[in-house]
Amino acid sequence: MRFVSFSSGSCGNCSLLLGPSSGILIDAGVGIRRIKKELEALHLGYENISAILITHDHGDHIRSLGSFCKRVSAPVWTTPILQEALLRHPFTRDWVGPCRQDLQAGVWNPVTEDFDVQYFVVPHDATQCVGYAIRCGEELFVLMTDMGHATEEALEWASQATTVVIESNYDLGMLLGGSYPQELKDRISHGIGHLSNDACAEAIPRFLHPGLKNLFLCHLSGNNNTPELAYASAKGALEAAGVEPGAVNLRVLRRGIASPLLVL
Repeated sequence: MRFVSFSSGSCGNCSLLLGPSSGILIDAGVGIRRIKKELEALHLGYENISAILITHDHGDHIRSLGSFCKRVSAPVWTTPILQEALLRHPFTRDWVGPCRQDLQAGVWNPVTEDFDVQYFVVPHDATQCVGYAIRCGEELFVLMTDMGHATEEALEWASQATTVVIESNYDLGMLLGGSYPQELKDRISHGIGHLSNDACAEAIPRFLHPGLKNLFLCHLSGNNNTPELAYASAKGALEAAGVEPGAVNLRVLRRGIASPLLVL
């Protein structure tokens, strides 16, 4: 598998997971013209997008989904609850219907010739928010973003994964001391908003296992976090758990900046 994050954060979320012969776009919160440019820089194109997965119905994850449905025509896979929400959302309602593909709960869904997918629900203040376990051969890629706290189900999936993408949204001190209104601070930090650096670090030893190769930190806040703080927090958790330097590839996925094409 190969992976590229085009952007990760409230400014827009979109990434691509590639197998031997097909690819899955995960969320569509980045402009389609920019994605086309990023794909071309990697010698890829729209034809490499065989399916689209959506985690939830907030704008930073679906802002450009209608455009993708119109121009790429790849099947859009998500839960029935989220599909109904997309049919009502102004960003997607005019285009998503013909692309709709519902994921079944509790089973592996073959979404492309390379990839099978299961979803799990995570706590976030959207219509519904899900993480994904994505299987390609012997590799298991698990993504869990926009979750107010790490659930046992999410941790169980992560404990089997070769690659984990996990939210590390905010530094608690920066959030509490920052300029956000109290209502927004509460929304972010009270269990159905986002995962803090500390909470991410606490989760890491709970899913850490010998088969874990890659750990990517996603959805960092632009106001209440820095890449350096998030990285140091996760690195400290790995070191405290006895992980040798370099044994797990730790990386921060940036806001508005594409990662390299990473071989997983």
